[in-house]
Amino acid sequence: MARRRNQASPLADTAPPPYLLAMTRYSLLDLVPVVEGGSVAQAFANAADLARHAEALGFHRYWTAEHHGMDGIASAATAVVLAHVAAATRTIRIGAGGIMLPNHAPLVIAEQFGTLDALFPGRIDLGLGRAPGSDQRVARAMRRTLQGGADEFPRDVMELQSYFADADGSGGRTGIVATPGAGANVPLWILGSSLYGAQLAAALGLPYAFASHFAPDALDQALAIYRREFRPSAQLDRPYAMAGFNVFAADSDAEAQLLASSQQQAFVALRTGNPRRLPPPVPGYRDGLPPQHAAILDHVLQCSAVGGPATVARGIAAFVARTGVDEVMLTSAIWDHSARLRSIAIAADAMAEVAQAA
Repeated sequence: MARRRNQASPLADTAPPPYLLAMTRYSLLDLVPVVEGGSVAQAFANAADLARHAEALGFHRYWTAEHHGMDGIASAATAVVLAHVAAATRTIRIGAGGIMLPNHAPLVIAEQFGTLDALFPGRIDLGLGRAPGSDQRVARAMRRTLQGGADEFPRDVMELQSYFADADGSGGRTGIVATPGAGANVPLWILGSSLYGAQLAAALGLPYAFASHFAPDALDQALAIYRREFRPSAQLDRPYAMAGFNVFAADSDAEAQLLASSQQQAFVALRTGNPRRLPPPVPGYRDGLPPQHAAILDHVLQCSAVGGPATVARGIAAFVARTGVDEVMLTSAIWDHSARLRSIAIAADAMAEVAQAA
């Protein structure tokens, strides 16, 4: 598949060559949604089942993310959820996409993810973000007496790196040994939805994941900056970029549009200050929205494919061709669990088709 070049795009001179399309990995982001009519316990059971299914389909990694104070998201205790999912799987990489580091002392995260690495060696990832993962009221309750915040993010990342790098247990530059954590094999990622994360990931020589599945505006520019400014590190010798992409797939375009209406309702509710559990799908939901709410969806879901197998394959192929990312992090919240399993199976087939066509 030939790469389409857009001379106005900042990616034009920095994206990988077309043959890399055949090497694009696909992974899964699961926010562990709590559905209307369901329970938190069921959300955790579904997460484990979804991860097993993704593993069987060839997904490279399963990530979940730290959110707090949200009735429809059950991944607040992220490390605990990851232990549950890792225990239910065998080979797929398991990680945080991400831990909101300003909420935590780096030593605590080193201990949590050092524990995960000891329990599930060679399978644990740690993506780091600087947003609170909550509103300001909940963020204050989370952080209490923690000093600093988002402005201390680069320092906190480097402190966390030092705990993991302390293979001889000497305490490294901090003089403190993380137990567990010292010498753990936990690759770090920088997450972002703006140019800041791209610059930091490049400066530290870390892999970079862009949250284009809900904040697509700076995607092209962030990838260009990351690739242009990347400095090799002990962890990574060349840039490695991932981007989020929503997929709502079904056996027909009409069925997929119906499934997508659950996430559409949830996004509108969140952006209008009325967060809720993931609601069941509503036929014709998008068509009946007032213009201001339709505009919310048009913006937030720009990086999406909604439809049957052919539609989804075209959408994913276009996204990979546009961005040249090394990995696509697929995500979607679908009210019916069996329909969600079917959706990611169709997406896996689509990724295989993208690779074969490259």
